[in-house]
Amino acid sequence: MSSNWRKHALTILGATAASAAVYWARRKAATSKFEGSVVLITGGSRGLGLELAREWGAKGARVAICARTVKDLQRALAALHDEDIEAMAITCDVTSRHQVKQLVQHVLRRWGRIDVLVNNAGIIQVGPQQCMTSDDYEASLDTHFWGPLHTIEQVLPLMRRRGQGKIVNIASIGGKISVPHLLPYSVGKFALVGLSEGLSAELAKDGIQVTTVCPGLMRTGSPRNALFKSQHRAEYAWFSICASLPLISINSRRAARQIVRACWLGRRQVNVSAGAKIGTRLHHVFPEASTRILDMVNRFLPAPGGVGRINVRGEQSGSVWSPSQLTWLNERAAVRNNEIR
Repeated sequence: MSSNWRKHALTILGATAASAAVYWARRKAATSKFEGSVVLITGGSRGLGLELAREWGAKGARVAICARTVKDLQRALAALHDEDIEAMAITCDVTSRHQVKQLVQHVLRRWGRIDVLVNNAGIIQVGPQQCMTSDDYEASLDTHFWGPLHTIEQVLPLMRRRGQGKIVNIASIGGKISVPHLLPYSVGKFALVGLSEGLSAELAKDGIQVTTVCPGLMRTGSPRNALFKSQHRAEYAWFSICASLPLISINSRRAARQIVRACWLGRRQVNVSAGAKIGTRLHHVFPEASTRILDMVNRFLPAPGGVGRINVRGEQSGSVWSPSQLTWLNERAAVRNNEIR
């Protein structure tokens, strides 16, 4: 009996040691994979973009971040330099083809190439359909579809000449399932998913890998800078609380690690967080049932009213519910991820 116990113990220890060895080997390989690479991240001054810059930088990559706001970029760049990450920051509005061309040229002048393009820039408008305008849909499509298309068009000739490259498009579960009170956002993300999946098939022959990322709710601190309409305080409350709860949202650092790892492994599709995986599978298998569930969810969301079609930032939409103990995880993330202006 004693001999059998020793054999079982040795087997368990051996399996544990083997698993640990594989883990560290993969981690080392992931680091060497990106050592010295040049990674361009749009919307990299805060939120998930900043977390991705940290993660790629920690693996030895040189990171270029862009955003529209100079002060946000300055703070983000200082944070990256504090972590000994080689980084540069460029002001750019990705909805402008001209500015995107200048952005890519700026990176090439300094580092000579772009190995990984990460399309992360985003905008979120929250409110009932009755309060959304044509401008809201245009803004979403400009940011989530045309912006990525502009950057991709600029880097594709470079990647084709080298016969290699990686493009990571940060879409959303909202690009697979249209979520109530997020209609313009979902429209833009659906367009990005279509672009990304089509490119993945067409560019593989050129040695270019395209990864479509569909995260669920993440604790990035971003609700503070989202736009809210109608009963904006109530809209901000439900949105920021849902984006804070551990069971239905994911830590932004963990999300960034999953995305970088998916890029390293060459995955074409990745759904970040358990909620995103379950939701997309449910919708794929039972589309009628999942749509009816969303119908019921919509009935509990705030009715039209309040400020109507006017956009109000989350940071101006506080109430007794948010910020509160229910949202403290997202408030903590907002500090880390440069979301507090």
